[in-house]
Amino acid sequence: MNQPLAERLRPKNIEEFVGQAHLVGKDTVFRKAMDSGVLPSIVLWGPPGVGKTTLAQIIAQQLNREIYTLSAINSGVKDVREVIEKAKGRGLFGTDSPVLFIDEIHRFSKSQQDSLLGAVETGVVTLIGATTENPSFEVIPALLSRCQVYTLEHFLKEDLQHLLKRAISEDEKLARKEIVIKEDKALLRLSGGDARKLLNVFELIVNSESSHKVMIDDALVAKHAQQVIAIYDKAGEQHYDIASALIKSIRGSDPNASVYWLARMLEGGEDVKFIARRLLIAASEDIGNANPTALIMANNCFQAVTTIGMPESRIILAQCVTYLACSEKSNASYTAINKAQAMVKQTGDLSVPLHLRNAPTKLMKDLDYGKDYKYAHDYANQFVDQEFLPDEMCGEKFFEPGDNTRESAMRAFLKIRWKDKYGY
Repeated sequence: MNQPLAERLRPKNIEEFVGQAHLVGKDTVFRKAMDSGVLPSIVLWGPPGVGKTTLAQIIAQQLNREIYTLSAINSGVKDVREVIEKAKGRGLFGTDSPVLFIDEIHRFSKSQQDSLLGAVETGVVTLIGATTENPSFEVIPALLSRCQVYTLEHFLKEDLQHLLKRAISEDEKLARKEIVIKEDKALLRLSGGDARKLLNVFELIVNSESSHKVMIDDALVAKHAQQVIAIYDKAGEQHYDIASALIKSIRGSDPNASVYWLARMLEGGEDVKFIARRLLIAASEDIGNANPTALIMANNCFQAVTTIGMPESRIILAQCVTYLACSEKSNASYTAINKAQAMVKQTGDLSVPLHLRNAPTKLMKDLDYGKDYKYAHDYANQFVDQEFLPDEMCGEKFFEPGDNTRESAMRAFLKIRWKDKYGY
């Protein structure tokens, strides 16, 4: 059997597993659950090639469980029910129940996910779902509430370099050649942090060289790059790079580049909802209050493509993409919430001032909850100068309006209301 290098080097136990120390490190909650032999149903969320499938297989092996594997691409409700029937009677509630691994669970429809609920809830199977998409959007709430979600991260440079060294030293096929890695920058860049892609690209380059001794450097990788890119473009592996290019083109106010990258995503078979979700994020993160209509436009776009589907959705997406690209830009809201969250982490759980507290009971009123609160609508221009931040943070500014028409008006409004308090 002619297995690709990534498959030949797939780790067989947790000690061989590379990366994801925040999950599989010895003192982590996840590792302790594995070592205890009792693991709940879980969803593994992360980009391609970071070990989701491998980790599922290792879990089943370490827990000494039978594992059933389904791919959401080619499995239906019938397949799910068949697996559940096989699993019944083999143990309940995480003791000996088989593992059901579903790759790309985000591609399962609501009815397919519904068919899992009973078996997961009663412990007939321990579900491990793998997804590259945010499970909050793609996994139904009833199923998600019965699972723990664990996030896997891109591999670090050191992790990928370790995998290359391991490939050279341990793989029998590669051992037939003398391989020296002189430079790895181009190789790592082509991988995009995807271990599977890295190893398979590495094998392709090695096998393309006829000589016994292979010196890997950036020039050699560049020589084979076009062949490599063609293979992975066709497979949709540049999914995240192209999505990034689309968003950055919108942020840069270039409708021509934006619609080009949109076309690349559509021609690659990208899910229109995936595209529309990113447009929603861009409308708030990069445009915000410079043009609040952008968020309405993006939300309407999301609802429309969800209802209509392809091929007509391409027109709706193109309209939204070009509108966002041509809109005034502001990241003031994005910056404000980042600053505020950083401050919360730094200062901890500061008390809510008494005059801002709710007082639904007599005891709370007796304790002065809500006392001295000034109801803004009782004052001229619906404004009265009072403190809304914790006492320790009086005068702290998080929101800095951008230099655009709408936010300049906001700045003027705040200046009139707050005078010099916040420095507007």
